[in-house]
Amino acid sequence: MAAAQQICIADRRPKLTHDADRFDCVSSLSEMKTETLLPLGKLDPGLRAPDVPLDVTSIGEAAAQVEALGYDALVVEETKDDPYQLLAMAAVATTTLGLGTSVAMAFPRSPTVTALSAWTLQKASAGRSTLGLGSQVRGHIRRRYGMEWSAPGPWMRDYVGAVRAVWRCWQERTPLEYESEHYSLNLMVPLFDPGPIDHPGVPVHIAAINPNMCGVAGEVADGVRLHPVCSPRYITEVMAPAVALGAERAGRHAGEVDWCMKPLVATAPDEATLAGVARTVRERVGFYLSTPAYRAAFDVHGWTNEAERAAALSKAQRWDEISAIVSDEMLHTIATVGTYDEIGGLLAERYGPHIDRIEFSIPVNTPGDGELLTGILRELQAAGRH
Repeated sequence: MAAAQQICIADRRPKLTHDADRFDCVSSLSEMKTETLLPLGKLDPGLRAPDVPLDVTSIGEAAAQVEALGYDALVVEETKDDPYQLLAMAAVATTTLGLGTSVAMAFPRSPTVTALSAWTLQKASAGRSTLGLGSQVRGHIRRRYGMEWSAPGPWMRDYVGAVRAVWRCWQERTPLEYESEHYSLNLMVPLFDPGPIDHPGVPVHIAAINPNMCGVAGEVADGVRLHPVCSPRYITEVMAPAVALGAERAGRHAGEVDWCMKPLVATAPDEATLAGVARTVRERVGFYLSTPAYRAAFDVHGWTNEAERAAALSKAQRWDEISAIVSDEMLHTIATVGTYDEIGGLLAERYGPHIDRIEFSIPVNTPGDGELLTGILRELQAAGRH
């Protein structure tokens, strides 16, 4: 029979069963892992500059602080700085902290170049790294990177396969042989072969929002990295079934895929301050609402008309009018809003049944701020212990 897919609250990840008439729930509780970008307290990564920009010369000190606060991992996105270089600096300043790209651009780099960057980071961190990859949209691939565009799902599948083929060549001392639609790799000479490392198992995560890329993640990735607009409903109704189908195609179990969330959060010490933060977050929701790439995450909630209106305003460059389309219901569906003493519980309740890793932080300017953040992290880390 065709495999059936179930969202199992006890397990927090989709499980497959080969009996279409029944659903099996296998309990494998584990605590939620906590991650952060830098600087701490950055709102909605990628859209708004932080109040205090990242100082790349102090990345080691900042990473050590993240480790001391009790985080499981530090992640770096590829926007204004090279993520591999920043993570290499963080690696030598920490001992237990996980390190990952969230995400680095895949297609503009040769798979062999990416393989070497990740291999070097894995050596420097003694096995603490994760390679998170993103595809980017057509306009950026063509106009910012100067490359030809191809369907991103098949391209990403080939890309991950090529990266792993290079790693296998280095680790297992076998010839490099990889043939696919996008890549033909068959040359590795001693000068450019770094050889085996002590921790060769580098997890590969893929950023995904649409069903096609979710399916690819289910086929070939160790984790899927979700966009901030992915609500629990979108995760369960659209993404999880797509990941499960991809896993089935590859003969894998969907539970092998980690779910990593970068939620859109509005939080502040008190209600008065929170109101201002929530207004900013409402604007961010409006931006996403107007962006065709994120349309499906709003369609699932019945907000197709709102998305079309927002897109029309965006095309007319009437940016200030878009936030008025974002209702309170939409705001609280896409974003998590609460004061510092509420936000940990709200995030745990919303995402605990669905994900394995969550990005969260608040600004840390005093020892008291650090203690508060550590307490929230512990609340999130315990979210899987139902």
